[in-house]
Amino acid sequence: MKYVHDPTQIIIGKINTSEKEIKDLIKAWIAISIAFAVVLRGAIQLSFYKVFIIAAVTVGTGFLLHELGHKIVAQRYGCFAEFRSFDQMLLLAIIMSIFLKVIFAAPGAVMISGPVGIRRNGRISAAGPVVNLILALFFYSILLISEAGLLKIIAFYGFFINSWLALFNMLPLWNLDGAKVLRWDKKIYGIIVAVAVVFLFLQNFISM
Repeated sequence: MKYVHDPTQIIIGKINTSEKEIKDLIKAWIAISIAFAVVLRGAIQLSFYKVFIIAAVTVGTGFLLHELGHKIVAQRYGCFAEFRSFDQMLLLAIIMSIFLKVIFAAPGAVMISGPVGIRRNGRISAAGPVVNLILALFFYSILLISEAGLLKIIAFYGFFINSWLALFNMLPLWNLDGAKVLRWDKKIYGIIVAVAVVFLFLQNFISM
């Protein structure tokens, strides 16, 4: 994918962004939320609209903060970093969710320009899955104290989806985070994967 620099920069706090990046994030958020809602609709006895809202909240926080994790660490290293959506992959995610009931989450990536070696690239890549695990822990804490109802459903899927996103992105394949983290530090790679697997295993003991 060719990276196109957007000269229209917007500064939010300490984060540099652009109109192009914001549009790509929103587009990817909506597409991934639709894909997850289609799959989750079979497991949740609610209207598609409500399931979409649940997916948007859980996937939205997981997806957006995952990408912001990459972006913030990269910018701290003095790199220019912006998210770009993979439109064909977004379409594929929706199609696969409808016909195969399978989620393929490769909505896009943070494009980085600047001096990045194996070590820095590994740390930048690890930031996204680590953010997902932190979010999973946050949703799990809500899950433990919430009563049966919509909040508990949101907390459960927030826990599950963020754990799943962390593990999926840690696969050492293609241009996923896992390949870069594994190249940098095998021990850290193993720790992140192990935590994600444990979190996913814990869902079997959660009563709704």
